[in-house]
Amino acid sequence: MNYLIQPKKYRNPQWDAGTQTIFDKTIAFFEARGKQRVLEGYTRKEWDQEFVDFIGRERIFAKLLTPIEYGGGDPDCRWDTARNNEYSELLSFYSHGQWYCFQVTILGLGPIWMSKNEKAKQRAAQLLREGAIFAFGLSERRHGADIYSTETSLTLSGEGTWLANGEKYYIGNGNKAAMVSTLGKMRDGTNDFCFFVANFKHKAYELKKNCVSHQEYVANFALHDYPISADDLLMRGNDAWDASLNTVNIGKFNIGPASIGTAEHCFYEAITHSSNRVLYGKRVTDMPHVRKNFMDAWLRLVAMKAYHRRATDYFRNANDKDRRYLLYNPTSKMKVTLQGEDVVNLLWEVIAAKGFEKDTYFHMAAWDIRGPSKLEGTVHVNVQLIRKFMKNYFFNPAEYSPVAPEFSRRDDLFLFNQGPAKGLAAVRFHDYRPIFATYAGLANVAAFIQQTAALRRMLEYAAPDDKQNADPSFALPLGEMFSIVVYAQLILEEAQIENWDSAVIDQIFDFMVRDFARFALQIYDVPSTTEQQLALCSEIMHTRPVPNNTEYEKVWREYVAVLDGEYTMNE
Repeated sequence: MNYLIQPKKYRNPQWDAGTQTIFDKTIAFFEARGKQRVLEGYTRKEWDQEFVDFIGRERIFAKLLTPIEYGGGDPDCRWDTARNNEYSELLSFYSHGQWYCFQVTILGLGPIWMSKNEKAKQRAAQLLREGAIFAFGLSERRHGADIYSTETSLTLSGEGTWLANGEKYYIGNGNKAAMVSTLGKMRDGTNDFCFFVANFKHKAYELKKNCVSHQEYVANFALHDYPISADDLLMRGNDAWDASLNTVNIGKFNIGPASIGTAEHCFYEAITHSSNRVLYGKRVTDMPHVRKNFMDAWLRLVAMKAYHRRATDYFRNANDKDRRYLLYNPTSKMKVTLQGEDVVNLLWEVIAAKGFEKDTYFHMAAWDIRGPSKLEGTVHVNVQLIRKFMKNYFFNPAEYSPVAPEFSRRDDLFLFNQGPAKGLAAVRFHDYRPIFATYAGLANVAAFIQQTAALRRMLEYAAPDDKQNADPSFALPLGEMFSIVVYAQLILEEAQIENWDSAVIDQIFDFMVRDFARFALQIYDVPSTTEQQLALCSEIMHTRPVPNNTEYEKVWREYVAVLDGEYTMNE
C-alpha cells in the first residue's frame, strides 16, 4: 500500500473518469512546466497567469466548484469536499501559489452559493465556465478578522441601489477576481451586516497593493462609491453574519490538505537525497538519528492524511442533526497544519544546508509550510474553539448511525445551508472509546488509552477553574491534549476502514504517546496547577511509548526506505 500521493502514478479508484481527467491534466500541466520553472516563478514572485488560463481553459474550477444545479448539464460539475480536498493536496504538492488561488476562490464562492440571489448564482456559474477566479473580502487592515468592527459600508443611493465605500486588506485573488464577496454594514439605520459582490475591473474599485512579498496576490483594495444593485446584494442581517463564519468553515477545511501536499513533496525529495549520500563512509539513512527522523516524519505524514480523509466523511455527511464536523474541522486546521511543520522540520534537520539550495522544492516549501497554520484563524483561536466541545465529547456521547467512506458523486449542499453559526456546546459525538478498544492489543495504543483515561479523570474530578481557563499557559496545552484524542480517534477509524498494517498503527501511536506527554508537562509547569492536576499530569507524562524494534524495522524497510527515488519532479 502506498500511503502517500505520487503524481506520476496517480490513480484514485474512487474517482469517476471526469475527476481522474481533472487530476491527470493538472499533473501534466505541472510536470510539463517542470520544477525549475515552478521555482523561478516563486523566486520572481510572479503572478501565475498561465495557471489561471489553464484552469479556465480546462474549466477545472468550474467543474470542482459549481453545484450540480448550476453546472449547465456538465456531468463533472459538483461541489464535492473529498474531491476538492484531494485537489488542494495535489496543487500544494507542486506550489502553494496555485493552491492559494484555489483556496480563496472557494472562500469567495461561499457567500454566493449560500445566498438566495439567483441572478448572482447564475452569474458566478457563467463566470466559472469562462475561467474566472473569485475572492472573499472579509478582513480590514485596522481590524483584521474582527468582523464586528467592519467599517466597509453600503449607503442607499436610490430605490434598490447602494454605494459601497471602504477598504479591505489581505484579500487573496483581489487583483483578478470577477466577483469579490465583500462583507460590509448597511448604513440605513439598521447597521445590519451584508454581503455584496464587486468586480476588480470596475473604475470604483481601487487596487492599492499586494500585501505580501510572494507569488500570490493578497490585495489591499478600496471601494469609492462603488454602485451596488439588488443583483449584487447577496444577503443582509443574520444571514450575512452566519455566511461569514460558515464560509470560513468551508475554507478552513481546505487548509489541512495544503500542508499534506507540501510535506509529501518534501519527503520524497529529502529521502531520495539522503539515501544516495555517503558521509564518513556510511550511507546517511543508515545513521540511527537520521532514520529516526524519517520514521517520525513519515508516520506523522501518514497520520495527517488519515485524519483528514476520515474527517471528510463526517463533513460530507453533516446535517442539522449531525454537526460533528464542527469539531473535526478546527482540529484538522490546527493539528494537521502544525504536524506538517513538524514533518518539514524533521526532514530539514536531516538534509541541513541542502534545504536552502535554490534548485530544491524544499527551499520553497520550508517557507510556505509556515503559512497554513496561520490562515482562517490562528492555532490559538482554533484550540480555544475546540475546547468548547470537550464536555460533550468525553461525558455525553450520542448514538449515530455509522458513517461510511463518502465518495459519492453528489453536492455537499449542507455546507451552503449550515444554519446559525452558534450552539457549539450542544453538539454531541459518538463514543470515542470503542474504536480505541478495538486496537487495545497494540502496545502503544494501550499506552495512549491510559493517558486518555487520565485526561478524562482530570476533566471530571480536577477540572480547571475559571482562572486556569483564562490562562493560555494552562488552557492551550489542555486543548492540545484534547485535540490529540480526537485526532487519534479518526486516525484509527480510517486505519480500520483501509485495513492498515498493525505495525504502522502501533508506530504512529509511539509518537502520539510522546506528544501527549509533552503537553501534560506544559500544564505541570504552570504555577496554578493543583496537586490533583499535578498527579494526573505526572501519570500522563510517565506513560512511555513501548519500543518494538521488529515493528520499527518492518515499517522502515517496507514503507519508508522504499521511497528512495519513488518520485522526482520533471526538471
